[in-house]
Amino acid sequence: QVQLVESVGGLVQAGGSLKLSCAASGGTLSRHAVGWFRQAPGKEREFVAQIAWIGGSKVYGDSVAGRFTISRDYAANMMYLQMNNLKFEDTAVYFCAACPGVVLSTSCNGAWGQGTQVTVSS
Repeated sequence: QVQLVESVGGLVQAGGSLKLSCAASGGTLSRHAVGWFRQAPGKEREFVAQIAWIGGSKVYGDSVAGRFTISRDYAANMMYLQMNNLKFEDTAVYFCAACPGVVLSTSCNGAWGQGTQVTVSS
């Protein structure tokens, strides 16, 4: 089974940038959609971004499009989320995830990271 481990998040001022990493081990992601979700206090879990491990096609949530960039590194077996122009509303616990197939979903029978806190000060 694939195991996902996220880097630590952090505290950043509004307008700043932060890069999250997610390391995969224990299996291949070659037939997966991988990406990120987030959950803010008192809110439902929200889709952030996904990328196909093979091919690299990307999808972004409306709230982050144009500000966040998702990527992956085959050799390092890593995925990344580059977050630019951060807003207070981006404050949340961020989870990396991998789902078999094409679509990333909270209900898929896949792998999840442990979650990491990102806090943006206004």
